[in-house]
Amino acid sequence: MLGRVSRESSAHAAAAAHEAGWSGVAPGSTVVSAVRDESTELLDLGTIAQALATVAGIDDLAAVVHLGHPEQPSPALEQALLAGDPRLILTAATTVRTRWTWVAPPGVVGGQVVVDEAGMRDCADVLRTMGVSPRLVPTATPVAERAALAGEQGSLVVERPRVPAGWTEVPGSEHLNELAPVWYGLLEARAAWPRFTAPAQVWLAFGPSDDHRGSLRQTLGVLVDAGVDLQHLRSHPSTYGPHVFFTSFRCPDVAVLDGLVAELDARSVAHRTLAVLPGGRFAPGPEGLTPRWVGA
Repeated sequence: MLGRVSRESSAHAAAAAHEAGWSGVAPGSTVVSAVRDESTELLDLGTIAQALATVAGIDDLAAVVHLGHPEQPSPALEQALLAGDPRLILTAATTVRTRWTWVAPPGVVGGQVVVDEAGMRDCADVLRTMGVSPRLVPTATPVAERAALAGEQGSLVVERPRVPAGWTEVPGSEHLNELAPVWYGLLEARAAWPRFTAPAQVWLAFGPSDDHRGSLRQTLGVLVDAGVDLQHLRSHPSTYGPHVFFTSFRCPDVAVLDGLVAELDARSVAHRTLAVLPGGRFAPGPEGLTPRWVGA
């Protein structure tokens, strides 16, 4: 059985799961889906914290979550995972082409644009480029209620399968077709991370046992010695005192990961493996930054 976070687009999460062939129901399980068709909708599991707790507490349940990117994880997801049950781990990643469209009643151009939280996340830059000031509504808001909020002169940004009858695309909607694909991951509760013999992207969080000058350098040295390709490093304050650090790196096989965490254990460095995502390359990559350095 598959679920999603309330703020996530059910249409996109379901499309990602369907195209990737994911299923939260174990082979031979007597569990039945709580929704009519998991290829078009997923079970609403509430907030991210509620969704993680539910996946950890119910057998045969997995969740489809927005990743950010396998090489550059969403900070909110990293933090939620580390604060959640230690058995929670992301085990697969896939992209889905967005299905957002901008529609209004025939002949309407202008007025306020009603969009939900997932739509704002994916479309905000494009809408602002076109001078649109969206009105944000919760993702759970029914389309009929959104149409009423838009009024006779307003419009909606919604997934194509949910366009109200008789509504048509407005000029500028074509720019939403140019959005980059969105990355989703499969979240499960497992006793151990998956075994892998081909490259995988690993998300590893760790907290040095001492927060002293050079402690981070010593811990990063373990990753360097393991020969992994570090692509992401982020720190966050910890209530226990020292900072915690989030990393994402390409790992050639599970033996390398096993050896790395064994060395962290030997150094009394706390750690959690938050994701093991099979794949050596994840295209499209994170959006690049063009830096402007001093003196350049």
